[in-house]
Amino acid sequence: MNKLAVWKFASCDGCQLTLLDCEDELLSVAANVDLAYFLEASSARGAGPYDLSLVEGSITTPDDLERIKHVRRVSRHLVTIGACATSGGVQALRNLAGVREFASVVYARPDYIQTLDRSTPISAHVPVDFELRGCPIDKRQLLEVIGAFLAGRRPVVPAHSVCVECKARGNPCVLVAHGTPCLGPVTQAGCGALCPAFNRGCFGCFGPMESPNAAALNARLRAAGMDDDELARVYRTFNVTSFGGSSDA
Repeated sequence: MNKLAVWKFASCDGCQLTLLDCEDELLSVAANVDLAYFLEASSARGAGPYDLSLVEGSITTPDDLERIKHVRRVSRHLVTIGACATSGGVQALRNLAGVREFASVVYARPDYIQTLDRSTPISAHVPVDFELRGCPIDKRQLLEVIGAFLAGRRPVVPAHSVCVECKARGNPCVLVAHGTPCLGPVTQAGCGALCPAFNRGCFGCFGPMESPNAAALNARLRAAGMDDDELARVYRTFNVTSFGGSSDA
């Protein structure tokens, strides 16, 4: 039976909870794998090597850096789940300034804090077999990824934008109809266009789609009255590292 492990680094645990929220589907998964290591669900610490490791969270400390190398060594396949693991997460906002300055504001004794200067995705340090994006991830996509690796095939995850999901749901475009800033045109699908369905702009939770045309979106947002500072804030959320310089296009 295939051994499955789930690992946590710097994160909020939301993507691990998505696996637990699968409920009935999780029973089918458990019937086909040995859930050897998953501290969010059990104190059991089954020994590796593992056929599949799901990794949540970014690398933010020296200990994280050593631990992810160990996880890679004991894992046949390694899949990163969520914005923190695939992009550095919202904590990567610290990459835009000095982490020591932040620490001095937040902690009474910052000299006790062991941290790296940057928050980085798992792929910056070890080879990754597949990246599953989202903040949090979508449970249907998660089940597809687990099933695909158990079957020995490549996962089938959409690469198109959230706008396609909006059209499928019959949502009016919040950007066109209301002038609401929306990252849907440059964001990978996966959420089912949840925010636009409630007349809110997409926040880019699933990171950039394949070949995003950020320049065109930025021109539209500027035409709607956004200045460069406002435009930068739109991109600087869960996937700030992946969107990179999109706000400068």
